[in-house]
Amino acid sequence: MVRCWKHSENHLEEAQCTDGGPAVSPHFPHKVFWVSLSASLLLVIIALGLTGHLGVSQPPTQSLQIVRITASDQTGVLVNQTAVVDQRDDLVTFSVTSPANQTSTVLFDMKHGLICYKPVNQDSCFLRNMETSDYENARSLLSKSTHKQSQFQLSGNETQRQTEFLGVLAASQVDISTLEEPLQVLCQDRTVHWTRRVEGPGKQRLVYFCIDICFPSNICVSVCFYYLPE
Repeated sequence: MVRCWKHSENHLEEAQCTDGGPAVSPHFPHKVFWVSLSASLLLVIIALGLTGHLGVSQPPTQSLQIVRITASDQTGVLVNQTAVVDQRDDLVTFSVTSPANQTSTVLFDMKHGLICYKPVNQDSCFLRNMETSDYENARSLLSKSTHKQSQFQLSGNETQRQTEFLGVLAASQVDISTLEEPLQVLCQDRTVHWTRRVEGPGKQRLVYFCIDICFPSNICVSVCFYYLPE
């Protein structure tokens, strides 16, 4: 005899099936189907969630590369530079160490067309728009880093030297919150001022400091700053 159950108001009571056949609820197969489908969907959602989490949490492989450049300055003293090349975000960050072991930082943000200088012993960062030659110089590092070469020794006799003068616009202070994140991080403890490229300071202007930057293309650029009148 097959056990069947009938539902009363307060409890379940056992009753004998009277139809002579197996007492199977007509809703049982549908219930099994929907439970199985729900469980399968839940497993799929969990699997997709784990896959997405692992994909996001994994660091981008080989996105950053460190390139070291050794060159002599105009006096013949060796200057060491380190460039961190970020292929994904089109960033090149130079750390230029002077013979006195003081380091200035120069950031080339090719995605937004900006160069930011953070000189040592200064209270400000200096910003300017990139020009064609700047893109060419920065891309020489990007192309070299894709070939896995991480050390460059520039020959003094073959190095092409250039000098650039940047006039600092003291009255044009930049709201740092309007800059992109890499620039904000670099200059978070300083004021930021726009500069513009000029032919030279003239006899009445004093050059306050220079930063020498060398590239694997055997080009060294001496960037010199002076303040323009307000």
